[in-house]
Amino acid sequence: MELLDRQIYEHLNFLYGKDKADTFTPRLLNKLAVFRKEHSDLVAPAQAQRLSEKDTILITYGDMIRREGENPLRTLAGFLEKYLAGVVSTVHILPFFPYSSDDGFSVVDYYRVNPALGNWDDITRIGQRFRLMFDLVINHVSVESDWFKGFLADDPKYRDFFIVVDEETDLSNVFRPRAKPLLTPFETAAGRKLVWTTFSTDQADLNFRNPEVLLAVIDILLDYVAHGAEFIRLDAVTFVWKEIGTSCINLPQTHRFVQLLRSVLNLAAPHVTIITETNVPHNENISYFGDGRNEAQMVYNFALPILTLHAFHHENTEALSSWAATLELPSDETAFFNFLAGHDGIGILPAKGILPENELDELAEITKQQGGAVSYKNNPDGSQSPYELNINFFDALGSPADDELGGNQIVKRFLASQAIMLALRGVPGIYFHSLIGSHNWLEGVALTGRKRTINREKVSADALEKALQDPHSMRHRIFFGYLKMLRLRNATRAFHPYGEQIVVHAGTSVFAFVRISPDGAERVLCLHNVSSRKQKITLSVGKKGFLEHGMLRDLLGQSRVEINQGILTLEMEPFQVMWLKADDAGERNA
Repeated sequence: MELLDRQIYEHLNFLYGKDKADTFTPRLLNKLAVFRKEHSDLVAPAQAQRLSEKDTILITYGDMIRREGENPLRTLAGFLEKYLAGVVSTVHILPFFPYSSDDGFSVVDYYRVNPALGNWDDITRIGQRFRLMFDLVINHVSVESDWFKGFLADDPKYRDFFIVVDEETDLSNVFRPRAKPLLTPFETAAGRKLVWTTFSTDQADLNFRNPEVLLAVIDILLDYVAHGAEFIRLDAVTFVWKEIGTSCINLPQTHRFVQLLRSVLNLAAPHVTIITETNVPHNENISYFGDGRNEAQMVYNFALPILTLHAFHHENTEALSSWAATLELPSDETAFFNFLAGHDGIGILPAKGILPENELDELAEITKQQGGAVSYKNNPDGSQSPYELNINFFDALGSPADDELGGNQIVKRFLASQAIMLALRGVPGIYFHSLIGSHNWLEGVALTGRKRTINREKVSADALEKALQDPHSMRHRIFFGYLKMLRLRNATRAFHPYGEQIVVHAGTSVFAFVRISPDGAERVLCLHNVSSRKQKITLSVGKKGFLEHGMLRDLLGQSRVEINQGILTLEMEPFQVMWLKADDAGERNA
């Protein structure tokens, strides 16, 4: 514990200097001591490996599924218990607090459940069958919050809770994720002030240069842990620390901030995992692993969605394969959080430097053709460039040839994309609308006027269940096809997130890699045909730890293929997925 105490002091000293570190360290340590005493059950050391192949995370809003006359969180709990208990391990409920905009990400009160969704008892019910993941939305807070109202009233407690900038300040170097003004004027009791608002005029950025803000945020973090959160998503954390004259993203202070939260949790609740949400180029994104033991245990694998989309549209896996071959982990305490879709759009920045600009522009144009939209950001030179693709992932995979493919092939193509995420090294994050095979919600966009609404449809529980019971419906085929892959993943040790991954070449249209269990005892060769054509492939697998002679069994299709002298030859159907494992009988006869 003394080591952790010292780490906390060093973090505070780095961020605030010695005088403030001397003042605030005892306050923070006292806060943590009280928490440890009140929640002694949470203080036990974390397991050596807190994740396994059985871990998958479902991402959903609290009201994404609705039934008339029932609290949405209760409806969600019922659906989860009926269909996903024992299949999905964790539920990430997107911000479920009172809010004023941005579908929950403009938080008014961090400590209450939005009464339109339910209450803490509903959250607790979900936590009885599933692990819980909460958002810590701390780059900004709603201008309708008590904190900001205190700032407007010039309350001394909140006077320095927000970032006020003089009008003549040069902010041209600041990275802008939006095509909107960075500063918003507000009339306060102390006069007109320009407040830093990274994302919208309703979301005022918190001033972490004030250590009182840090302590207030740590109170929120501890409250979430007390309510059962085992995973904490640090929303937009790359923006939390501002230094005039810099880009104000990914600063050394930002990394130190995450390291401080890691030390706090190591002391108060070592079982809790930090996941950083940093939609930036890949190398900057993975820097939030730190040295592998001192920062985030998991990072969003932001390059995966855009590279997977690119692979299917070009029917070429070379860029995806080259990138996947670089996915090394700094320690056995870290894992990638793999996802293809979420409540936001498909980020373009993470592929910068991986895909050429003209191919990124091409994906933006395809998105528009498929009924989606493109969001832009402001550049320092005054120009704008694409920032994210706003489209449902199912529709993002579409192409003009869809009519020729037919319904079965469209389903196969979508499930093949999801199989890549499930098999790849890391923990899969499955967006609710991907699990149930939703399309673009254009009516929602028309209703709200916001591009991101396209992937945030509110679904009737009764209509959804009816579709799931119809074996001919697309929702049924996608949902139960997805569940089949999840169950196989859960039962296959080679898919452990800490296990090894070796990318192999299987032609330009097949994404191929070997997954190996941490103990080296189990290997699975994962093959994903991203094309609409049959692919004949020949692979040398003897050097990948497979048999020189024997049989491999496809976990998904149950067919068997033979290896001769370490060489595997087979033909794959369009969009076919094969997860090949050494057949038990073959292993015995080897």
